[in-house]
Amino acid sequence: MAKHSRALAPPTLPDADEATPARRSTELGLMVLAWIITSAFYVLAWLGAVGHLPPDLWLFLVAMVAISLSMHVAIRHYAPQASQVLLPIATLLNGIGYVEIARWDPHQAAYQSLWFLVSAVGLVITLALVRHVRDLDRYRYTSLLGAIGLLLLPLVPGLGISVGGARLWIGLGPITFQPVEVAKILLAFFFASYFAANRDLLSTPTQRIGRRQIVPPRTLLPILAAWGFALVILGAENDIGFAMLLFALFVAMLWVTTGLKTYVLISVGLFAGGALVAAKFFSQVHQRVSLWIDPWSATNFAFSHQLAYGWFSLAAGGITGTGLGLGQSGTIPEITSDMIIAAVGEELGLLGIVVVLSLFVLFVGEGFRIAQRAHSDYVRLASTALTAVVGLQAFFIMAGVLRLLPFTGITLPFMAYGGSSLVANYIIVALLLRISHENSLDLRGGAIRRVEFKRR
Repeated sequence: MAKHSRALAPPTLPDADEATPARRSTELGLMVLAWIITSAFYVLAWLGAVGHLPPDLWLFLVAMVAISLSMHVAIRHYAPQASQVLLPIATLLNGIGYVEIARWDPHQAAYQSLWFLVSAVGLVITLALVRHVRDLDRYRYTSLLGAIGLLLLPLVPGLGISVGGARLWIGLGPITFQPVEVAKILLAFFFASYFAANRDLLSTPTQRIGRRQIVPPRTLLPILAAWGFALVILGAENDIGFAMLLFALFVAMLWVTTGLKTYVLISVGLFAGGALVAAKFFSQVHQRVSLWIDPWSATNFAFSHQLAYGWFSLAAGGITGTGLGLGQSGTIPEITSDMIIAAVGEELGLLGIVVVLSLFVLFVGEGFRIAQRAHSDYVRLASTALTAVVGLQAFFIMAGVLRLLPFTGITLPFMAYGGSSLVANYIIVALLLRISHENSLDLRGGAIRRVEFKRR
């Protein structure tokens, strides 16, 4: 009888706060592969450039393995059921970018190493503090206010710094930081919360015009607000990259929530109209569009030579590249930040760019897989928004370098030099890992409940 009672006892469901044991050998194996590839690239870059092994090779290896291994251990403890591919992808992208940064600017590489350490700390702290992503839904308007406050910080006299005509940085002593990198995460959570709460209102036609039912016009106000907000940011901070990213994120979230193509068409029309107005009245937008349309004119080449040199480097790289350490991209302005994909294309060729693109596609695909497995609208939309931020940012900067879109100058996630971008992207990785862990626990809990129901 006692044995029978134990069989019918209610199961103990797993809790997201509990670090249940789990084998993460796949993640560790992929991390080792990323370390090997990065180390090989680092050695080859030094051999190609100066003909001998790097003097700090052991320091580089120990620092890279120790920092990334600490993140792996933290995931084992705080999110053992999470995806096992996100961190290795981020590590490999980061490693390839670091090799190119060290190749062209060792001083920046030293700072990037420090920011890698800070990013690892940010990932661990995020996993430790955010134990249930669904709980962030209650901070909808707090997220919005925080994002707005961060976006306005660069406009504060004495605090904001203009770089390249765009006022996106703030200076705190020797440290400069882009608040927009944190603001994009807060906006992602705000959009997820807003759309999850208003999904039915946004997707159900309830008002009739003639013989056709449409969504109430008042539901279009968020699109107009996003359109106006993007233009305000673009005009006040003289930045085209973040305005494009913000608007594209909003439209993508709107389409994912409702599935209505009408919203997309209206949004594209509004953005096209706004772009025409901005190109006429905002100097930087006009310049970016002019450089995009005719980069070879005598007037524009003084500014577009950065892109032109990048195209020459890509052409020199060909299919297989010149080889690590053998490129001539050092004359490209901002080679380690805005134009790092050109450096990769020259020394690793088209094959290297395909590898980088494939890694971003894998990252985005895994993020969307995590979103599909979520068990609430809010968490599903939050993971979609966080993934879209990384994917859209990578697309905009690479499309700008290849002249598919106007050049924006935003950073290539994980690869380009920049501490605020690197920290923000690793926080996104931590949040996606937390969501993935919760999804796995929910699936296990559901399976236990189904087994118990069958027994009864």
